Amino acid sequence: MTLKLTNTLTRRVEEFQPIEPGKVSIYCCGVTVYDLCHLGHARSYIAWDVLRRYLRWSGYAVTFVQNYTDIDDKILNRAAEEGSSMEAVSERNIEAFVADMARLNILPPDRMPRATRSLDAIRALISELEAKGAAYFADGDVYFAVMKHAGYGKLSGRDLEQQQDNAAGRVASEEEARKQHPFDFALWKGAKPGEPSFPSPWGQGRPGWHIECSAMVREELGDTIDIHLGGADLVFPHHENEIAQSEAATGKELAHYWLHNGMVNVGGQKMSKSLGNFTTIRALLDSGVSPMTLRLFTLQAHYRKPLDFTAEALEAAATGWKGLNAALGLTSSTPELRLGLAGDARERFAAAMDDDLNTSAALAVLFELAKPLRALANRLERGDDSARLELKQPESQQQLALLQELSAVLGLVHEEQAPADGFSGGLSDGAIQAQIEARQAAKVSRDFASADRIRDELKAQGIELIDKPGGVTDWIRS
Repeated sequence: MTLKLTNTLTRRVEEFQPIEPGKVSIYCCGVTVYDLCHLGHARSYIAWDVLRRYLRWSGYAVTFVQNYTDIDDKILNRAAEEGSSMEAVSERNIEAFVADMARLNILPPDRMPRATRSLDAIRALISELEAKGAAYFADGDVYFAVMKHAGYGKLSGRDLEQQQDNAAGRVASEEEARKQHPFDFALWKGAKPGEPSFPSPWGQGRPGWHIECSAMVREELGDTIDIHLGGADLVFPHHENEIAQSEAATGKELAHYWLHNGMVNVGGQKMSKSLGNFTTIRALLDSGVSPMTLRLFTLQAHYRKPLDFTAEALEAAATGWKGLNAALGLTSSTPELRLGLAGDARERFAAAMDDDLNTSAALAVLFELAKPLRALANRLERGDDSARLELKQPESQQQLALLQELSAVLGLVHEEQAPADGFSGGLSDGAIQAQIEARQAAKVSRDFASADRIRDELKAQGIELIDKPGGVTDWIRS
């Protein structure tokens, strides 16, 4: 069976065919680093982590790029509230993001460009659009002319003329009065008093949000990529505008597949700070919910569907994880797998994932594999010596090896010392390894401050890192 994905661009479920056989290029819209990440971020990045893991497990070489938006009105507002700076707010929240993702066992992206470090690419792209007549200068700002892109609206299904009719009679703001069309959007914003700014051919200023991602996609992965990822809330205007400006500049399709995850509701209501139901990843995990429980909870629903977060649903996920965790904690000698139950389970797991990443059906396969192993784990805990002999049998070892392998595809790893309620008392092995990988990535990009911080954070949690020749890092629990 071939992997099939729901493509937002075509509104169809399509067979995945990469641009280059055996290789996949992916760009994921990252966080605007003005605050801690919330449950919506957890849902999104867990879903895309699973996509990446499954592609790798299926034999693809995956290049996964995810950006940081570190120039934005929200960051500037937060800095003003704190009497701080844009850089200080951004750095603090980037560090928090890295730590939160590691706790959830989300693999670090291969590259994480920042808007502030991509200004040359941003300015170059705006200049190209201006030269092609798709952008224009107006009182210190540069705007994209939406009417210059014939396909505008193809991702979201919005009709420009209808939107313009709906806006008729509305009193235009000062900014809108400068535009050639009400839905033109800013590529470059002229400097305002007291705000950080950067030099450009159009004067001091800073880039607009949409152009940042277009420039970083092209700089990191080229004109056309395989898959572009994000939350459903980004379809319009962000991704629509990305497509318009990128394709107007290059004349090529920006991405062949556009995937979007559903939003998170809390008790049936949209999660928002104004409703008082806003929860950060850090607050939830620090309250005692284990990372793997949260991960399992998000994977029980299809990534495209809304996810309703309730205490009851989370408790049910904790119960499910307790049994799965017990099975994963058994000792495996990882024998060579033979056909039979293990082979059939592998095929059913792959079929579920090929069906537009149906993680709910994939989890059902894991729970089926885990059931007899969980019973063995319970007998071992009671001191039943015959269970130890059964565990050493080839069939049990095959089941366990396959369970651990397939669970890892979903990013689910054994959590040590998990109490009876399913909550974890410390970092899992997988979370520690993710932190180590994040530290290695920071060192490669010469971000030694972040690398040192990750080491210090792990040490504070009782994890000692041991750097060895060849870039290898081992660890022990002190």
